[in-house]
Order: sequence, then structure tokens, then C-alpha cells
Amino acid sequence: MRVLLLGADGFIGRRVTDRLLMDQELQVTVLGRRDSADIRFDLTTGSPGALARFLDAVAPQVVINCAGATYGSSRTLIRSNTLAVATVCEAIRRSREPARLVHVGSAAEYGPVPGGVPVSEQAEPRPVGPYGVSKLAGTELVLASGLDAAVLRVFDVVGPGAPTASLFGRLAEGLRRALERGENQVRMPDLSGYRDFVDVRDVARAIQAAAVSAATGVVNIGSGHAVRARDAAQLLVRASGFEGAIVEENRQVLLPTQVAGQGGDHLPGHHHQSGQHLPGHRTEGQRPEGRPAQGEPVPWRQADVRTARDRLGWRTQVPLEESLGDVWLETACRV
Repeated sequence: MRVLLLGADGFIGRRVTDRLLMDQELQVTVLGRRDSADIRFDLTTGSPGALARFLDAVAPQVVINCAGATYGSSRTLIRSNTLAVATVCEAIRRSREPARLVHVGSAAEYGPVPGGVPVSEQAEPRPVGPYGVSKLAGTELVLASGLDAAVLRVFDVVGPGAPTASLFGRLAEGLRRALERGENQVRMPDLSGYRDFVDVRDVARAIQAAAVSAATGVVNIGSGHAVRARDAAQLLVRASGFEGAIVEENRQVLLPTQVAGQGGDHLPGHHHQSGQHLPGHRTEGQRPEGRPAQGEPVPWRQADVRTARDRLGWRTQVPLEESLGDVWLETACRV
């Protein structure tokens, strides 16, 4: 099977690349902006016609879109998560043999959901903030495209390679600095929220399964369990051996680093996290009367994963403790 992969350099995309290249039944071509790509193309500026010509040359049976942006200005997010998806869909439609499309969506598309209840694919999306809105717009474009397409709505991705602007990427770097400097505390945002954490390697398996399946529409990808972020953070703390305190900056607005110090990881076209925003982040929220408002938290998120099990034959394999242990191992060994 010929597969065209978009966004291979991102947090999720790197693991998908590794997974696909191990499958001898797949012939993988990478399209992206970097020199390492087989085909150089910028989805945020290139035309659908030009992309369609590349599709005709490669003749993929499946296009996997892991491209996108999690951090940046509203314009960057819209260009990367909405305009680029429109380009992909239109190019596939124009190609001689339209390929199946597997698109990586985000749990941030749901916005605030009732506490204590798993959210299903039938829930009405109510995203808050430009990231969730731009991702939902991309999903709607895919669903309305008329293509053979599946959208994997990925929940809170963790595991080795997590960007330092993400929750556990930031915590791991903070723990590393504290241990190196002999400090006795690490400051973090409010960790009271519940999230559905799923390892990036499990996400890659789900994407591979979707590529070779007949599933269409939206499919939630998560562990099916909600874990308080504070409890998950303690798993990472224990893995590091840090014996100091984690000081939570309750309700403090956290603006993640967008580019500086990231080695280009947060440029458009490289999807890293999927909705891993917790109280204290200026991305999602809900007013007491039920209207979403930027700057207020989404206290609960848990995936209903029955569709993934039934349609993809997929379930998670990597426990959260192992996933966060691997985050620490990679951070501690980084030169």
C-alpha cells in the first residue's frame, strides 16, 4: 500500500513515521517543508493544484495528515489547522485517483463537557479559543469533503518526545533543572483538571489501524480513563527521583513558548499535542452559566473509546506510568 504522510516531523508524526516504516507492506512517501522530506511542499502556502500534481505522481492509496500547529497566533493556527486541511482535501479531490484520508483531529474540538462522563463522537463540539476552533474547522472540512475519510480526535498525548511547551514536557524540563541546580521546588500551573492521557506510540498505532481500515467519520482516540493531572504529574516526579515540592500557580495564565528554544518544533505543519490544555492555560473554558469563555478551564475530559475498539480494533497498550517514565528518561538523557 502506498502511503503519503504529512507532518512527519511533529510529535505525533515522528512516531507515525517510525510505525509505518516498520511495516514492510507499506510504501511511505513523506511530504513536508523540511529538507528531509521526500517531497518539499508547504501546506499553508501551496496551492491545491500543485499538491494534486504531487498526488498524481505518488498515487497514494492513503494520505495521513499529522500536520498542524498547537501554539502560535490565531492566524498561524487557522492557516495550519484549517487552510492547510482545505488544501489537502481539494488536492485529493482533484487527483486522478482520490486517496483515502486519515486526518488527526483534537479533543480540544469538544470544548467544555459534563464532568464525570466520557464524551462520545456524537457530542456537540463547543471549542474555546483559536486552537480548538481551528481544529474543528479542519475536521468539518474533512467530513464535508465527500472523500473516504476518517478523523481521529486524539485526546491528551503524552510520551517521549513531548514538546517542552506541553504540560509534561515543561514539568520534565523543570525537574531536570531543579535536580541539576539543587533546587527544592518546581513551579507548574494548576493541576486540578482531569484529562484522558494517551501515549504517542498508541496514537501512532491507531493512525496505522485507521489507514488500513474502512472506518469513516470521527473516531475518539484516548485511554478511556480520566486522570487528575496532579496525580499524573506525581508519576513523572517519582520517575525523576525529585524529592522537592511541585508548586502550582493556581489560576495563573500560562502562555506557552511558541518558538524560542523549540528548534522550530512549533512551526506550522508540525502537529505536537492534541488538546493538552489544563486550568491556567488561556485556551479553553466555561463560564458558570454554561457559555465558554477564553481564559477559564475545562476541568474534565475523558474519551468514550468504543468506536475505536469496534471500528479499528484498537485499544491502548502503554500504561501512563510507563509513558511518563519514558518522558523522564528521554529528558534526562538529552544532551
